Amino acid sequence: MSTRTNRRDFLKNAGNAGAAGVGFWITGRQSVWAQEKGPNARLNVACIGTGGRGYASVQGCAKENIVALCDIDENRLNKAGENFKEAKKYTDYRIMLEKEEKNIDAVTVGTPDHHHAPAAVRALRMGKHVYVEKPMTHSIYEARTLTRLAAEKKVATQMGNQGHSRDERRRLVEALQQGIIGNVTEVHCWTNRPIWPQGIERPTRTDPIPPSIHWEEWIGPAPMRPYVEQVYHDFRWRGWWDFGTGALGDMACHVMDAAFWGLKLGYPTSAEAEGDPLSKETAPKWMIVRCQFPARGEMPPLKFTWYDGGKLPPQEVAKGIQLKDEEKGNILVANGNLIVGDKGTIVVTDEQTGDWKLWRDGALVGNKDLQIEQTLPRVPRVPGDLNGMGSHHLEWLTACKGGPKSLGDFSYSGPFTETVLIGIPAFRAGKKLEWDGSNMKATNCPEADQYIKREYRKGWEV
Repeated sequence: MSTRTNRRDFLKNAGNAGAAGVGFWITGRQSVWAQEKGPNARLNVACIGTGGRGYASVQGCAKENIVALCDIDENRLNKAGENFKEAKKYTDYRIMLEKEEKNIDAVTVGTPDHHHAPAAVRALRMGKHVYVEKPMTHSIYEARTLTRLAAEKKVATQMGNQGHSRDERRRLVEALQQGIIGNVTEVHCWTNRPIWPQGIERPTRTDPIPPSIHWEEWIGPAPMRPYVEQVYHDFRWRGWWDFGTGALGDMACHVMDAAFWGLKLGYPTSAEAEGDPLSKETAPKWMIVRCQFPARGEMPPLKFTWYDGGKLPPQEVAKGIQLKDEEKGNILVANGNLIVGDKGTIVVTDEQTGDWKLWRDGALVGNKDLQIEQTLPRVPRVPGDLNGMGSHHLEWLTACKGGPKSLGDFSYSGPFTETVLIGIPAFRAGKKLEWDGSNMKATNCPEADQYIKREYRKGWEV
């Protein structure tokens, strides 16, 4: 199937959904693009981050025109550049955006968490379409800032929680919104991560900075610290509060998505967290976060619990699914969730594939055997994309060219990210937060403010 056919089928599906009351269309810059260049023209894309998830975005946009690449690691930058000979290469995205502003239509951001907002906010202010890996931002304040700016600029945006575009996830959301398990009052989500060091303190040694690494640019908005080999760059940054958001930030934007979307959760009214003894430097080895959500229309109040680092929901809630091998101590379901209603329980056993089952009347039923009306558009699978992740970029790219807006754009992903990240100030402040989501304020805990909005180094402000 060609890119053109993909787009035609996608618009057809979205149009059919619109007839059911769920079609979303966008105006402003994206419609101008379609009028000026047509929906099949190629976008000029700049990619910030070329390793790990950053390279996934490079690949996701490979059929567009990659005009610029940026990475603080020259080895990764040069490797990515081998496939895009015409792309200009940079090690500082601030310089790249300034020099390439007139040459780019869209920007992807696949960096450590602390760079997501500083990079995205600069691109948004230029009126560029933006794709940002999950979590959308490093802090609640940053998520709110990007959400407002994207709405103001009327550009296409997307957060990189790829399962949001999968058929299985959307079928689950439809099931929840159609009341297949009745009134939901309880949700449990978990991950087996972290799979990097957490619960540790800062090393005292300093190592020479490799010639290929631009350390000033890697630190960016965070407080400066010495380079230490195999401690921060790469991947291990996730556990350090200055750079990452721990297992919660890494996985909750995937695992919590179906319940947040399908149950229309919005902001919680309270949040509390427990975990290993507090480290000033890193997230704990394990954490449990409990949030209380108010009633939403006819939906009742709901208690939401997050577990990571080997902690799991009570086995009796799992309804026919064994969560852990008690003899060997192995977690059997790495990333999952349990959505408990008064007419049954939904058990999600594989976040990556979106596989889920329904426990009702004492038995598990596969979701393909259930009668669920399709009310959400489906994104076409990209040829050769075995895990379906390319569909997520396709939905965003289609929106960039004037098609239906992504269902994971910042108007959704921003409030979702805020809710995901609320567990961090709750844990670091060491107190149950009474949460005023609209004003981003813990009304009973002013000491949480420092974890809601950070200080930025000069030149890297959001």
